Amino acid sequence: MKKGNTLFFKTCPRIRSFAAVCGSKEREGVIGEYADITLGDDMYGESTYEKAECKMLSSAISLAVEKGSLTDVDIDAMFSGDLLNQIISASFAARDFQFPFLGLYSACSTMSESMLLAAVLVDGGYAKNCVAATGSHFASAERQYRYPLELGCTRPPQSQWTVTGAGACVISADTGDIAITGATMGRVRDWGVTDVNNMGAAMAPAAADTLIRHFKDTGTQPSDYDIIVTGDLGALGSRILKDLMWEKSFDISKNHVDCGEIIYKVIEDEFQGGSGAGCSAVVMNSYIFTKMSAGLYKRALFAATGALLSTVSSGQGESIPCISHAVEFKSLAQGGVK
Repeated sequence: MKKGNTLFFKTCPRIRSFAAVCGSKEREGVIGEYADITLGDDMYGESTYEKAECKMLSSAISLAVEKGSLTDVDIDAMFSGDLLNQIISASFAARDFQFPFLGLYSACSTMSESMLLAAVLVDGGYAKNCVAATGSHFASAERQYRYPLELGCTRPPQSQWTVTGAGACVISADTGDIAITGATMGRVRDWGVTDVNNMGAAMAPAAADTLIRHFKDTGTQPSDYDIIVTGDLGALGSRILKDLMWEKSFDISKNHVDCGEIIYKVIEDEFQGGSGAGCSAVVMNSYIFTKMSAGLYKRALFAATGALLSTVSSGQGESIPCISHAVEFKSLAQGGVK
């Protein structure tokens, strides 16, 4: 069933299993004890950062499939993407597997988009098990979007730190403690922000647009959810989002968390916090889903956010169009709200 831009899943596909790989910096924060693999070396034994990013993503996918007691032949499709040109991390990682691959580019909102599409395929009866995955690497993102590390450029205070990490989950028809009950498709929003170092300000309007439409389409209020999770708005972007929501009479201040704002141990060292496709992928597929599997969060709303810019568009003075897709989860486990 569909109302507005929101899909209501009849069969409520399940999160069968999930896995996360994170870098050495990320393991010091809230997700450290929840991640399946934490890297001692951000090169991950590879010769380039791009190869390390690809290996992280492949590891997260392999582990998620293994934890679901499945093999490649049990997976009907994988939805994945990343931040690099031609989504090479996801495409190259797909070489390691025997199941079909559907490549996505939605920047840092790739995790929620991949979950949404996987749930649609499963709910429609076209697949029994699908993988949703994405990742990012600080050094590869710096090389592509900003400056090579060797240049030693200083960072402005409104900037964020791209997360080194990858996350994956298996979405199945009938097995798992977490159900996907619905999802709201994002619309591209552009408020004219041109500062490529201020992603939070650029993406907050897209998050607000999607969350407001989700609440209206579902007839819910923020208080109906134990936790509302955004992807990587960071500290500044989170404040902007709360203000935008308040202006539309939605108060999310009591139960909103942003993956970018909570992922690092001391946010001051990373200015506004974490960013990147791997930011929400790691937090959701470790910390949040572990809590939901234990019944500590009964109902959650996840809206990852993505800035759809490129080095070419920024170089030509274009503003930054952004998008956010929302996915709603319900815990089927026994337990109380933390």
